Amino acid sequence: MNIFETIDKTEHEEVVFCHNKDVGLKAIVAIHNTVLGPALGGLRMWPYATEQEALNDVLRLSRGMTYKASVSGLNLGGGKSIIIGDPKQDKSEELFRAFGRFIDSLGGRYITAEDVGIDVNDMEYVFQETEYVVGVHQVHGGSGDPSPFTALGTYQSIKASLEKKYGNQNVGDYAYAVQGVGHVGIELVKLLHADGAKIFVTDINQEAVQECVDKYGCEAVGLDDIYQVDADVYSPCALGATVNDETIEQFKFDVVCGSANNQLAETRHGDELEKRGIVYAPDYAVNAGGLMNVSIELQGYNKDRATRMTRNIYYNIKRIFDIADRDGIATWKAADRMGEERIQKIGKVKLPYMGQRRVNFSGRSKNGGS
Repeated sequence: MNIFETIDKTEHEEVVFCHNKDVGLKAIVAIHNTVLGPALGGLRMWPYATEQEALNDVLRLSRGMTYKASVSGLNLGGGKSIIIGDPKQDKSEELFRAFGRFIDSLGGRYITAEDVGIDVNDMEYVFQETEYVVGVHQVHGGSGDPSPFTALGTYQSIKASLEKKYGNQNVGDYAYAVQGVGHVGIELVKLLHADGAKIFVTDINQEAVQECVDKYGCEAVGLDDIYQVDADVYSPCALGATVNDETIEQFKFDVVCGSANNQLAETRHGDELEKRGIVYAPDYAVNAGGLMNVSIELQGYNKDRATRMTRNIYYNIKRIFDIADRDGIATWKAADRMGEERIQKIGKVKLPYMGQRRVNFSGRSKNGGS
């Protein structure tokens, strides 16, 4: 494994390997770009098969956070962290507190939050060792679960996509195939149901599927059948890479717009959607509501402000569509271009954030720590 060659290709500023044998900590923090501000991105815990796989994942995810923050208009850079381990078996107070001390040593260049395999209780331990964490419990002045805001941003993106494809925002006039009804997916189902929409759902968790059927009148379909249902909008809210050579051939959809990360198996699949006349709302712009929500903790959390900011995702998606039309490019490329243009412009007036000034987490209380 040539680590520096791998990092060179992704243009990361800093990659930190964190190790504490006594508590079983093996973690990686990747800081991609801090031109716009300190890097912010979640902590993921996963039983990666190899260390190379873990490194590749954290590099890919942190780069995506740079673009997500930029297109969202936030003064934040992109970063991500991972802990190699099984979240069902390997969690402990000492593990997360050791991780928190490593985060604190970065002096604010990277701010962590919840991601796959991590919950607010884990963040409590991290918070005991560093202030550079968001998504903490409301009792500390945090924002708590970001899922409703991610869902709201997805809903706003759907409205923008409908307008692009059909010339209207009549959510209830169309049918939706929601793949994944976990924390975010079920919140999106609630919003679509409130508009009277027809909804197909699938998930590996059959209890979650049944809840959608019983409470919101959804129609349950098999995991592999979701790609061929007769719906207008495909909304992936769980797995990545579900837009691929095999699934595209089954699509009857006019729109692809969901909260899942890395929906395109390869960027060429975004080009293929464009060729077929399928409107694709780029995932990292769609699912930015969670990031917007936790970012407000840096100034002092306010739910109304978070809601208002998340609703602006509608205009961000419309701007991406405008750039795609202006430059004659696919929407995935337009989203990248929008993010890169902002970084280049702001980069002319700001140096990379080096953590000299401490972040002011207004209104947050802390219990314990050392």
